[in-house]
Amino acid sequence: MRSYENKQELIHEIKTRFEKYDSEFDQIPEVLKDQRIEEVDKTPSENLSYQLGWVNLLLQWEKDEQAGKIVETPATGYKWNNLGGLYQSFYEKYGSYSLGKQRAMLRETVNELCDWVATLSDIELFEAGQRNWATTKAMWPVYKWVHINTVAPFTNFRTKIRKWKKLAEVK
Repeated sequence: MRSYENKQELIHEIKTRFEKYDSEFDQIPEVLKDQRIEEVDKTPSENLSYQLGWVNLLLQWEKDEQAGKIVETPATGYKWNNLGGLYQSFYEKYGSYSLGKQRAMLRETVNELCDWVATLSDIELFEAGQRNWATTKAMWPVYKWVHINTVAPFTNFRTKIRKWKKLAEVK
């Protein structure tokens, strides 16, 4: 997994990867937002819903911990070894919105996440054990949770959206 020199580099990478990811949806017509293509595991709407779900969960973990609540990850009622139901909850929560609205919501959420990251000290961001919600057997620092839920999927899902567009013959 990639490491970062500082929080500014992480924020820059999140924003850069998000812009590239978001632009992949520019040519997808609204009428195709729920079109399933066998070779691609998510529809365009599901792809955006998945991202909205994870970035919002990350922010909610932090808000809950700061409010003194005990955070149950990944979410109450869901286990790490069985995430299908959690993904389905993302699709149900966000999938009724248009692609344009989902994109706007994700942009707003990514900006909120970047604003939050900017408030963290280097210790909070880059040293393990700084948040209860981030303290797992792997002992990841917060930045890894941020990376795995933003930069990594924004990068990897671009390929899926491109493949979807090619197979759906969207130009």
